[in-house]
Amino acid sequence: MKNIAIIMGGYSSEFEISLKSGNVVYQFLDKSKYNGFRIHILKEKWVYVDDNDNEYPIDKNDFSVTVAGSKITFDAVFNAIHGTPGEDGLMQAYFNLIHLPQSSCDYYQAALTFNKRDMLSVLKPYGIKCATSYYLNKGETINTSEIVSKVGLPCFVKPNKYGSSFGISKVKTEAELPIAIEVAYKEDNEIIIESLLDGTEVSVGVINYKGKITVLPITEIVSDNDFFDYEAKYLGKSQEITPARIPADIAEKVNAVAKRAYEILNMKGFSRSEFILVDGEPYMLEMNTIPGLTTESLIPQQAREAGISLEDLFTNAIELAFND
Repeated sequence: MKNIAIIMGGYSSEFEISLKSGNVVYQFLDKSKYNGFRIHILKEKWVYVDDNDNEYPIDKNDFSVTVAGSKITFDAVFNAIHGTPGEDGLMQAYFNLIHLPQSSCDYYQAALTFNKRDMLSVLKPYGIKCATSYYLNKGETINTSEIVSKVGLPCFVKPNKYGSSFGISKVKTEAELPIAIEVAYKEDNEIIIESLLDGTEVSVGVINYKGKITVLPITEIVSDNDFFDYEAKYLGKSQEITPARIPADIAEKVNAVAKRAYEILNMKGFSRSEFILVDGEPYMLEMNTIPGLTTESLIPQQAREAGISLEDLFTNAIELAFND
């Protein structure tokens, strides 16, 4: 039996969602192959939490834990941390340094994809389309007329490096821009302002399944709100339709672009890419490398549609980490 550390939590606004994802992984882990350990990675502590909610501190020197006088080490890590430090490369680099296999992509790919601006800049020369954007770093002068002349109105103001739709605003007038920029700066010191892409929003998972890069069925996002914000994502204010109601030729285009991005970036583990379809062309918004893994989350929905159970999905991720 192999010991698997399931890391969850993190240092960002997404920590509660990550705890849910981690608990689902723990619940559906194949108990005949693996001993699962829930490890909470939080700003104030790294702890192993047992089934009775007792906490045992993690030794950061070798990522071990001592329980009842006995030292436990891990054979691999299943990474379920959304946001920093699990999705931005910090944990990946740490595990690389201590030679512990982990289920997500490598640290460089994690850091790159976590930064929407940098990832889109890398993919653009390969012909992958994205929205017209304007970038701001905290402290820079805000020239609202320059922003509007570049991206137009309405536009979206987003933190550059955070997920789960925290800090995003849809801006309809130039006067609203400074307020939206302040909201985004609460989450990140870099922001991205994008032109509105008016079309169908879709999300598609790409995984390495049993050694083959596999594109999962596409999900169509229909938000009850003005856009796919936090409420739409997590509080049921949206419809997620899998497979998406789009023509086969457009679905093929989306699949090809999602797979190409995965290959260009030399990805491993899970990825979930978001696109807006405008006149039949997919425009990429972002790629998540630690997507939600709750039973309602998009990747589990897509895997189910593809005939892959959660147990299979998680086993596959762990086995690939061992074979890396």
